Amino acid sequence: MRTQVAIIGAGPSGLLLGQLLHKAGIDAVILERQSGDYVLSRIRAGVLEQVTTDLLDEAGVGARMHAEGLVHSGFDLLFQETRHHINLQALTGGKQVMVYGQTEVTRDLMAARAAAGLPTIYEASKVTVHDFDGAQPYVLYEKDGQQQRLDCDFIAGCDGFHGVCRASVPAGAITEYEKVYPFGWLGLLADTPPVHHELIYANSSRGFALCSQRSATRSRYYLQVPLTDKAEAWSDEAFWQELRMRLDPEARETLVTGPSLEKSIAPLRSFVTEPMRFGRMFLAGDAAHIVPPTGAKGLNLAATDVKYLSMAFIEYYLERSSAGVDHYSQRCLQRIWKGERFSWWFTSLMHRFPDEGAIGQKLQEAELAYLVQSQAASTVLAENYVGLPL
Repeated sequence: MRTQVAIIGAGPSGLLLGQLLHKAGIDAVILERQSGDYVLSRIRAGVLEQVTTDLLDEAGVGARMHAEGLVHSGFDLLFQETRHHINLQALTGGKQVMVYGQTEVTRDLMAARAAAGLPTIYEASKVTVHDFDGAQPYVLYEKDGQQQRLDCDFIAGCDGFHGVCRASVPAGAITEYEKVYPFGWLGLLADTPPVHHELIYANSSRGFALCSQRSATRSRYYLQVPLTDKAEAWSDEAFWQELRMRLDPEARETLVTGPSLEKSIAPLRSFVTEPMRFGRMFLAGDAAHIVPPTGAKGLNLAATDVKYLSMAFIEYYLERSSAGVDHYSQRCLQRIWKGERFSWWFTSLMHRFPDEGAIGQKLQEAELAYLVQSQAASTVLAENYVGLPL
């Protein structure tokens, strides 16, 4: 089999790239090692920047997002048991964010690809990438016990942090930057009304908490926990009780609890790969970078990668120019490092660090007080949160 672009990974990055290329008349085949049902079972956050919502519209998959997504013009910062509103719209000249779950983005992209009859090969095992440093790259994989070969012009590695594409790059050709945080997020999903109509980011002496939502009837809550904790050791009752202790009095009173639909612990890390292009193979999304979820940048940075990569391929095929291909890595990394900086800063501001003691909490509270009292400081936070321009 032959295609113009072989896309490894059918998460939102790979599916969005495939959809944008299809709209431009460029052929692509997507390979995914898991089943479609497994991909849709992965629970992820979904605070979308305007750049991302515009890109989904461009791909022709934004209708349900606009119908069911929740537009947020701000969020609350909670510290010392008092909430402070950050008015994104007022501070950024009218910009807002859209709360729409990553699972739903993936579902919309899957449906569009299926409706167009485009090839996605699920449960493709033993995927390997070959000759991407030459003119004729190809991908080998197994399907139903038979080895298959996919020849292509380019390989797009959208296969995540543990994927095969980055792992296939020779060690001397890649530099990796990483910071692992000494805690994780215990997340709980429940069919309960949100405690607040916008997100609440909480800094407490007991640790960070986040109150978020998927809809008007489905809530997602997070607690900072030690990396040694196990999700199964946390009963629903224990989770709700701990969350209450990290909230302000009003939120404690209005919090509606219920049985969990899903509960898991995610470790936090900052990670960047340089470069993101290796001959005719390109990394995008989590394959190239990871951010702690505090700043809600993961999916948005991935979408920006896909925007740049789709533009590069469109220039190559339709305009006979390799400029976008040649500058892909540099263009992406300029935005990625800004997103990494913001996510690191916001994480450092909101979480309890085991080795910083009482003085660390006092310094965080002093910075938070300055942040909400200074319009200039609030504007910097808001501008980064809604997304810096491309």
